[in-house]
Amino acid sequence: MAALAWLLIPLFAAFGAAIWGSWAARNRTTGDVTELAGYARFREAMERSDSGSDAA
Repeated sequence: MAALAWLLIPLFAAFGAAIWGSWAARNRTTGDVTELAGYARFREAMERSDSGSDAA
């Protein structure tokens, strides 16, 4: 029975590593679209704003 336990430990470790690897390599590009849209709105707002002072 002890030999079976020693064989199951690496099996569980490999299974856990496979789960972690698939989680770490997941596609995370869904948030980029909203962040880029927000950045574009920020740039447009900064180009539109006129403080009335000459900063050059």
